[in-house]
Amino acid sequence: MEAERSGTGPVWVSEALRALGAALEGSRAPPTAWFKESSQKNLRSRDFLAPRGALQKSFPDGEVPEELLQKLMSINVSGVPPIKRCQQTEAGLVVQLDRPAVFHRVLRDFTPYLRPAPSVTDSAQNIILLNCSPLQACRSLDTIKLSHLRAVLIADHLAEVLRSRGEQVHLVPAGHSEEVAAFLYQLGVSWPRTEEADILEKTISGYEDYLKGKVLTSHTSVDPGQPAEEFFYQRVLFSVPLKSYTEEQNLCLQGYDPNLDTFQVTTVDLEHVARLQGSVQERVKTASPSTVLHVVSCAEEFHQQKLNLLWRLLDPGATAVTQKLLICGPVKVLHFPSPISGPQYYHLRKSQMREASVMKYGESVQGDSWDGIITCLTSAAVRFELMATPHRSQVTVDIEDSNITTKGTKSGAFVMYNCARLATMFNSYDSAVHQGLYPGFPPAEEINYSSLSEEGEWLLLFNYIMMFPEVLSQSAEISLTSPGIRVTANTEAVCKFLVGLSMDFSCYYNRVHILGEPLPHLFGQMFARLHLMKAVRSVLRSALDTLHILPLTQI
Repeated sequence: MEAERSGTGPVWVSEALRALGAALEGSRAPPTAWFKESSQKNLRSRDFLAPRGALQKSFPDGEVPEELLQKLMSINVSGVPPIKRCQQTEAGLVVQLDRPAVFHRVLRDFTPYLRPAPSVTDSAQNIILLNCSPLQACRSLDTIKLSHLRAVLIADHLAEVLRSRGEQVHLVPAGHSEEVAAFLYQLGVSWPRTEEADILEKTISGYEDYLKGKVLTSHTSVDPGQPAEEFFYQRVLFSVPLKSYTEEQNLCLQGYDPNLDTFQVTTVDLEHVARLQGSVQERVKTASPSTVLHVVSCAEEFHQQKLNLLWRLLDPGATAVTQKLLICGPVKVLHFPSPISGPQYYHLRKSQMREASVMKYGESVQGDSWDGIITCLTSAAVRFELMATPHRSQVTVDIEDSNITTKGTKSGAFVMYNCARLATMFNSYDSAVHQGLYPGFPPAEEINYSSLSEEGEWLLLFNYIMMFPEVLSQSAEISLTSPGIRVTANTEAVCKFLVGLSMDFSCYYNRVHILGEPLPHLFGQMFARLHLMKAVRSVLRSALDTLHILPLTQI
């Protein structure tokens, strides 16, 4: 607190908007009239704007009182960036920040901007069981559909951003197959593998005994052409009248499909419920609120709703657990003659990435180092292609899309390319220091940031470094107490943020010589720019961490 009062602590965009809104409260103007500018054109003259249309009801003559302008100029609140000017224009009421002071406040210690933004509305920590339902059916590589892979990647990222906000997140179900685990690991997914088979079998056996006395047992004969193991998991054991159960229990099913009736329960269904029950009993050992968030593809939503009710029927304790569904839209594949599995898609993209690398860099593309680079590029390309669209929307995968394997500005490979550019730049600086051409890096608080006057420099600071905490917070926003069973999340936000940051960094990097001539009078500006690039690099890495993508350090 002392640091913030002395003008040296972090400053926040959200705090600025809150303080500007509070200053308008007594003027009859809506406090939500303010918004942050983001376009390069508008940022040339202003950082925040209250549009003229939003102010007209409060100031019919079109003139904002001088005392209100002075009030806005004199805002001195903890966490609010210093203001340089506030004036009325044709566009409305505009505020421009004291940019050199903001550069200094942010860059002298940018570590607070690598975490979610602080919030005064944060509730008690939740215990969230994140159930990636498609994994229950993924017992071999052939069974991983592209829609399954999308759901797994979304669940994996969601777990990371929720943890960054301080939530207790536990992943279910435990993995079944070593080959599935190995495949997912190539994409940075480390799903839990521990499971107690004896306890699981005992729970399932108890379910079967219970259902035998309650519902009609179904018998299914073996298909001669069906593998015995596949039959074992897919055979129908019981026909459970869910509709009768819900009516007897007088359950409120807001958001559930009204056509829920009879559930043909298989072995894998009982196993799924047993894993959920075991996870709740193991993880939730206190009176803390708990939620099970089921991540499912849209094609499996109806089945998951049945599973939710089956769990409540089999385990009375499940009624105390809130169950929510996060639905992932379908994946449509273009230019491929037959259905494609997740592993097939991954290896096809990897082959295209290697081919494109050979075309660009020639015969040097070989060996362990290049294998690592291509794996990293492929992981990023796949993640961005399946995750950069809102989770509830359809993703269209064009198998012949060459932008996946080049520097196309919407791709994960483009983000990796710019990570490598940053790493190469800092390696060049370190090499020059070793040769005695540049001095060593001064402490951050001793750098003079007033030389950062390029449009691109403010764009990188104001739109990305200062906004990254807001992006993390928005990515983790899920209304677990909302009515109904469906929830939404901004799982695409980090991918879109990384693409935007990479595009604006690339424009700046191509236009500005960050490592200037080794002349003493140029070192001040070079160090200011290098420290800005350090912050950009840290934000890139932190964002990629939430996607479990390793930043590329060379190419």
